[in-house]
Amino acid sequence: MSSSFIPPHRILMGPGPSDVSQRVLDALARPTIGHLDPEFVKLMDEIKGLLQYAFQTENALTLPISAPGSAGMEACFVNLVSPRDTVIVCQNGVFGGRMKENVERCGATAIIVEDAWGEPVSVDKVAQAFEQNPDASILAFVHAETSTGVLSDAEALCALATKNGALSIVDAVTSLAGVPLKVDEWGADAVYSGTQKCLSCVPGISPVTFGPRAVEKINNRKTKVQSWFLDMQLVMAYWGGSAKRAYHHTAPVNNLYALHESLLMLREEGLEQAHLRHRRNHDALVSGLEDMGLSMAVAPEYRLPQLNAVNIPEGVDDAAVRATLLSDFDLEIGAGLGALAGKTWRIGLMGESSREENVSTCLAALKSVLG
Repeated sequence: MSSSFIPPHRILMGPGPSDVSQRVLDALARPTIGHLDPEFVKLMDEIKGLLQYAFQTENALTLPISAPGSAGMEACFVNLVSPRDTVIVCQNGVFGGRMKENVERCGATAIIVEDAWGEPVSVDKVAQAFEQNPDASILAFVHAETSTGVLSDAEALCALATKNGALSIVDAVTSLAGVPLKVDEWGADAVYSGTQKCLSCVPGISPVTFGPRAVEKINNRKTKVQSWFLDMQLVMAYWGGSAKRAYHHTAPVNNLYALHESLLMLREEGLEQAHLRHRRNHDALVSGLEDMGLSMAVAPEYRLPQLNAVNIPEGVDDAAVRATLLSDFDLEIGAGLGALAGKTWRIGLMGESSREENVSTCLAALKSVLG
């Protein structure tokens, strides 16, 4: 006979989800109200304002998509990419490949700018791609590549898109609230993220923001958006600024309570302090790993403080180490993906997981398992 599921308590130091604070879990458990209730409508407006703070933007079209980060990605592509468009896609890990897939499913042509896994997107290569493809209308890239632990220069890439009359689509799933992300200052046109990384909320929501140039393109589309659910012209009618909201879908009410609480916690800490905390704990982790004789997979100037790629020593059984950490220490770290599978571990220090005690626990557990 089935019984209630009681999950084990884990220390989540993989690529996501991250630990969720008790304060956010308590918010999740509050009474459910209707998704068109006047009190919930007020909460929606508060969430939009708090997301604008997190994204550092005044964009009116800033909202949480009622689905995980992959849906935020798809929302950006299906609304901004039309059949026969040319889109420059930067690929230096797994998630650039997913961007390419989205472009092709929209009936557009993807021009791939490829960099080695573990390296940032080359601004020079992108400039060359624009020279060779002057009709390119969009540049898509990953700011913080979760599969490799690499940070790319989003400011320079967004400026390059603007210079060439193209829109930018930016994957900020792992960067939001972990490293500086200045949507308005950098001129990013469409940015999507996820709640389960540095925001330390429960999985299942994707914050997005669309700038004025992106909204203009959405409003002037000649073809229907291929996804009804993710059509921003329909979603805007529900998440718009008026008191009267048009029914679009049943929002995940309790998940949005949780998101609101996590965003309040971010504002209370302050973005700059959050960035400093991630950096401080990253430095302590790297120092401890190097003291153990382990090495990092990414050059210091491109490393993500919230997602640390560590080279697996020769002869060490990747899966066995991770399994032992989970069974003996209740500690989850991530495996390498794609070209880095079996070659790296990915140790997350995201949001609530980015704490001094987690760094100490992780280092002690690894030292024990590696002997």
